[in-house]
Amino acid sequence: MLLYTHTACLEHDPGPGHPECPARLEAVLHAVRAAFPALDWRQAPEAPRDALLRVHTRALVESVLDTKVEGQHRLDEDTLLSPGSAAAALRAAGAGIAAVDAVMAGEARQAFCAVRPPGHHATGGTAMGFCLFNSAAVAAAHAVHAHGLHRVAIADFDVHHGNGSQAIFAGDPRVMYLSSHQAPLYPYTGDPAERGVGNLANATLAPGAGGAAFRAAWGERLLPELEAFRPQLLLVSAGFDGHRLDPLADLALEAEDYRWLGRELAALAGRHAEGRLVSMLEGGYSLAALRACSVAHLQGLLDAA
Repeated sequence: MLLYTHTACLEHDPGPGHPECPARLEAVLHAVRAAFPALDWRQAPEAPRDALLRVHTRALVESVLDTKVEGQHRLDEDTLLSPGSAAAALRAAGAGIAAVDAVMAGEARQAFCAVRPPGHHATGGTAMGFCLFNSAAVAAAHAVHAHGLHRVAIADFDVHHGNGSQAIFAGDPRVMYLSSHQAPLYPYTGDPAERGVGNLANATLAPGAGGAAFRAAWGERLLPELEAFRPQLLLVSAGFDGHRLDPLADLALEAEDYRWLGRELAALAGRHAEGRLVSMLEGGYSLAALRACSVAHLQGLLDAA
């Protein structure tokens, strides 16, 4: 397994008390390094602008990359730019591109992008929900355009629905988006009736739901749809804010639930995509949960590799 990260991702600073803080990534990196000392660590490159423009408007790209920032510049109530944000966002998106290229070239079957800021709320034209660029969407579009794939899937288990990923690909049958998420909860999208062109699958979880409901959502609803799609490449939006310790949501998942799903997703990638799987860090705001869940997720992927 390859691991892509970059120190620039620690320089995005939304300000004191903001839950999407650099300590999140530090917790993940320290835990993963201790648990898996043999991983192949690589520096995430910067994403080129043309790759960003496949999924984002020029206005959004320029607002993130070209705004001169001193202190914090607020894009919405909870999404901010700092002097280091542009570099962090470029490396986060670039990690996904590089990871796709590596697994497509056969350098490894799996890659994990330990980056921030997260991305799955960013729509084509709007940065929101702590997200600047939609790194998973950039990676999916790169897979389609640079590698000629026509069945790419994004499996998203963040506790919040990835409204940006869904909106970007809702009309594109080459990319399937699947999500389990708490409802009601920000951003208040992701109803199971939202099907796009048959390429969207959403499963909602009630506040207080635990591992049994989470595993049923994936095992009975989402994984069968993903199996039928037969992805040539599987991307994972790996948010760990469904854990019972997370302060921003109300699910009651345990680390072992993430290990279970990682194993299921990797096995499915083995059946349909020659094992090609790229996982990208999304949310998760309890440092203790991030440590445990990131390790459990990667162990699940490796269990089935």
